[in-house]
Amino acid sequence: MRVLVTGARGKVGRATVPALQRAGHEVVATDLAEPDFDHHPPGTAPYVKTDLTDAGQVYALVGGASVGEGPHPGRFDAVVHAGAIPATGRHAPHVIFGNNLTATFNVVEACVRWGVPRLVNISSETVLGVIFAERPFLPDYLPVDEAHPVRPQDPYALSKVFGEQLCDAAVRRSDLRCVSIRPTWVQNAASYPRNLGPIVADPAAPSVTGWAYIDADDLAEAIRLAVECDLPGHEVLYIAAPDTVGGRDLHASWRSAYPSAATELRPVARPDASGIDTGKAERMLGWRATRSWRDHLNADGSAR
Repeated sequence: MRVLVTGARGKVGRATVPALQRAGHEVVATDLAEPDFDHHPPGTAPYVKTDLTDAGQVYALVGGASVGEGPHPGRFDAVVHAGAIPATGRHAPHVIFGNNLTATFNVVEACVRWGVPRLVNISSETVLGVIFAERPFLPDYLPVDEAHPVRPQDPYALSKVFGEQLCDAAVRRSDLRCVSIRPTWVQNAASYPRNLGPIVADPAAPSVTGWAYIDADDLAEAIRLAVECDLPGHEVLYIAAPDTVGGRDLHASWRSAYPSAATELRPVARPDASGIDTGKAERMLGWRATRSWRDHLNADGSAR
């Protein structure tokens, strides 16, 4: 398949491009970083700088006009849309919301107009609303699944919810098929010690999503499966590692961290089950996580 990956220089994109290539797909990468004009090693994915908030640039890219040297007719078989400002707090709220929503609109619209068959939209666990809430609240139940209501307050999570709604509208008006993936906190080899190390080291550390996380390479495998799947319409899927950060007992740790919470604690298959239920992704994509924080951290949170 010929696959376009937006946000290719980000944490998700850097894992996704090689995962797709290993599966034999022809990948084109795009992001806002400047390209260089030297020859690259064989197998390097072609890279095109694109401002996704510029509809003209997105139409040219998805249509193939801006890929490589000379014309490249023919559509993409799939687009993975991972390009976004990834969180609140480092940009003004209107910048986050405007950038992310406009970029997603342009990508969806270009896919519809160019007849791209499949879009994999990278949404976020933050749509739940609990992570960046200005008026804090907790989930109705754990583990959270796709049936849980979404109650976002912040511009990042709102942009992701509206992005999912753009996918809903697209499948109603076209033959585009969409999968929106909601990853939990994405980690790679460099970020495990910085992000998860202190949480592993502190048994009392709270987590409003039940100590959920996902390895970037496991997420990339879920994205690959979504690219290759034949699911109709638009499906929304959470992606998370099966265990909690630090191997905590989910129920006991939640009661300790939030003793007055009204959260319903539902049965789990293992004591250290994640606060995010990925059963839908496992059923629909055949996906299973194979990597853990234990691959990178010792039991005291130090790097292995």
